[in-house]
Amino acid sequence: MHRVWQFLFVLLCALMLAFLLLPILAIVPLSFSSGGMLVYPLPGLSLRWYQAVFTSAVWMRGVGNSLLIGVAATGLSVVLGTLAGLGLARQRGAWAAALKMLMLSPMIVPVILIAVASYFFLAPLNLVNTYVGLVAAHVVIAVPFVVIPVLTALELMDVNLLRAAAACGANPVQAFFRVTLPTIRPAMASGALFAFATSFDDVVIALMLAGAHQRTLPQEMFSGLRDTITPAMLAVATIMIIVSTLMFISVQRQARRALVLPS
Repeated sequence: MHRVWQFLFVLLCALMLAFLLLPILAIVPLSFSSGGMLVYPLPGLSLRWYQAVFTSAVWMRGVGNSLLIGVAATGLSVVLGTLAGLGLARQRGAWAAALKMLMLSPMIVPVILIAVASYFFLAPLNLVNTYVGLVAAHVVIAVPFVVIPVLTALELMDVNLLRAAAACGANPVQAFFRVTLPTIRPAMASGALFAFATSFDDVVIALMLAGAHQRTLPQEMFSGLRDTITPAMLAVATIMIIVSTLMFISVQRQARRALVLPS
């Protein structure tokens, strides 16, 4: 009887996984269509739409902007998120809990509210339609994804390691670079991957803050939905699926490393 329930549970999980993945995977074959219509069966196989994407100035500009903004936002998020984690790790009390909730609030608040608030905050500073303003807004939504793993790693770290380092003559800076940083580095890498994915996939903030020269890849895809959907857009989506999958695998590996405590 136990094996029957186990089989039914596995079957249910498989059906749920198929329900979630099949609609996404259905677009992959369409990106290789030789025709210009999104129809099954495919009229033939071709790489023409991938060639159209890689030779298009519009798509390549979107890729470049997304990478530039994503890398800049990720770098700042890792620095700020790590500093926030270091400041909150050993704090206790109601104010510390409130501060942690405030740091994590961008994950809870709808992104459209963050986009509108960012616009009204950055507009008087003349930072709308600029790379600086877009990066700053992306940092807001990316920092929590760094704070969570770094804070968890710091709370799990054995404080006796720092005491041992101090007993050996290490000052606080040396103890950080030789003990704390190696311990939380996998968590920082995991947070960086999540932060980059958050920034790279954003479209709401980009629609609110980006100008003609800061249009990102998701923004170009969103704009294309209002005109004509072509297999070129599906080629871009397929590339993003592959990149996201590789990043997810990397995040899982970093998460496993982050759970390994120093001996």
